[in-house]
Amino acid sequence: MGFSQTAKIALFLALFGCISFVLGAIAENLKPRAGEVTTLKDIVVCDFPQDHTVVLGSLSFIFLTLTTIFGFIAVFSPYNGKSIPAAGLFRCTSLLVFVVIAVLVSVLAGVLLLWATISEGLHILHNVHHDVNYQCPTAKTGLLGSGGFLALDSALFWLVCQMLTLNSRTDYEEEEDLKGDYGQLPKS
Repeated sequence: MGFSQTAKIALFLALFGCISFVLGAIAENLKPRAGEVTTLKDIVVCDFPQDHTVVLGSLSFIFLTLTTIFGFIAVFSPYNGKSIPAAGLFRCTSLLVFVVIAVLVSVLAGVLLLWATISEGLHILHNVHHDVNYQCPTAKTGLLGSGGFLALDSALFWLVCQMLTLNSRTDYEEEEDLKGDYGQLPKS
């Protein structure tokens, strides 16, 4: 027994959102607190332990992006070969509100994941400093975990958007059926 188009989209939304959350949480837990300070004459060299924070943070961002793409597919793709104009979909105010919230949460999650991943990569890449008092910090604590949690939240908001889209499509199609063709009497 195969899944319907709606079920497949919902499955991918949930799966990618959960994977993004798990990768963000693991990246947060594996991130070292600080690098080891090695002082040579007038410079400080930071030695960071081998970790996969940058890779896990990048993968978490990629899965968040896939979640967002499938969220837009859930709202705007034709179902059963029937395309509905955006104006018809967004007659439902709650759908519009949830789409805006889902987009904002997805963007915030992406910003947090990218901020932590890029800053962690820059700390590892630029490990020689001319300030003798430099402490060799890593990316801010909590950003990767928060980004992962918001990625899960965005997947849930996109799932709600999909449900509201299905309701909005049904309402639109019922209205179109009631209008009929010119000169036809509406069905009673």
